[in-house]
Amino acid sequence: MQSIKEIYKIGYGPSSSHTIGPVRASNIFMAKNPDSDKFRVSLYGSLSATGRGHHTDVAINKTFAPKKVEIIWKENENLPLHPNGLVIEALKNDIITDSWNVYSIGGGDLRDDTGILNDEKIYTHTTLSEILEYCNQQGKTFWGYVEDHEGPEIWDFLKDVWKIMKKCIKNGLDNEGVLPGEIKLARKASSYNIKAKNSKGAVKNQGLLFSYALAVSEENADGGKIVTAPTCGSSGVLPAILYYLKNEEKISENKILRALATAGLIANVVKRNASISGAEVGCQGEIGTACAMAAGAAAQIMGGSLRQIEYSAEMGFEHNLGLTCDPVGRYVQIPCIERNAIAAGKALECTVYAMFSDGGHKISFDNAVQTMAETGRDIQSAYRETGIGGLAKTWKPFNE
Repeated sequence: MQSIKEIYKIGYGPSSSHTIGPVRASNIFMAKNPDSDKFRVSLYGSLSATGRGHHTDVAINKTFAPKKVEIIWKENENLPLHPNGLVIEALKNDIITDSWNVYSIGGGDLRDDTGILNDEKIYTHTTLSEILEYCNQQGKTFWGYVEDHEGPEIWDFLKDVWKIMKKCIKNGLDNEGVLPGEIKLARKASSYNIKAKNSKGAVKNQGLLFSYALAVSEENADGGKIVTAPTCGSSGVLPAILYYLKNEEKISENKILRALATAGLIANVVKRNASISGAEVGCQGEIGTACAMAAGAAAQIMGGSLRQIEYSAEMGFEHNLGLTCDPVGRYVQIPCIERNAIAAGKALECTVYAMFSDGGHKISFDNAVQTMAETGRDIQSAYRETGIGGLAKTWKPFNE
């Protein structure tokens, strides 16, 4: 498995596969062809189908500026290796001098015909069951296992990640107004936060958690600076849980960083053995993974055993199986923003459930991951980020 640094990418919303990935690809190709006077980018499949709503064209144009770039939309065609394919061409005097077939495979990662870019494998094991067994034998924690493989410098990286997550929540709670796009969706994080603070008991706690998830997701939808966890579209779940526990339970910064390490390890297992790409497996790969990350992280913070942490993550994952990706208007807004808030609440419920148990259960996390991969292959393309099925197809303006 790769470094968890490839899970937590710092960038701008609204989509890791539709903005962060194509921007990375464009930068790589532009650096290789600095003397070209024009570029042409052809977008295929899901990358094309929801590209306008996901601001793919805007991101690509900004990357190549001031050079000219022509964008061609081919939503009814697919390249062979992934639904999010693009062909980038360099031109000089209207003659193609170089071209690159590349794929944005989720979480901002790229692959081409030679394999995944920056695919340095630094972890010894590839499943959570193997890691759990090893940690039990060695008396290790999950975060200790991460430190052993990543080195002590991982903590400085995670400090930066946590700093940006906190800043994103604060910005989202402060910003109000309407999100960009034809839906005209109003931001709700600020009002939810105020109402939660004026409530009591369980309602207050749940309202605060919702507001934190909404804050990040709304910032992402507005193109703000976020951290993929594991994607842009699911970036609100983990920060919401961590921010909530930090403030309400007075958790130390070190414990938050260790929870980030464990959550990154959980996502790494999914990424290695299945997918975190909504275009490939539906939203179960994005929100499902984010929910598992948050549930596992929270269980660790609450003093859970390795088995309880694994159980919590498994439940967070299992109970999002089959979740489709059907963005209304092809924006990362409906159902994406609301879904982050609900998944954050579900993650905390999974944690509490696991903590009441002794950690014993019948379905392993790895079993759930395998099931998700198989389910993703069975889901029709209309429900995998193309914006032509589900809510995206049936939605009509509704007077709130």
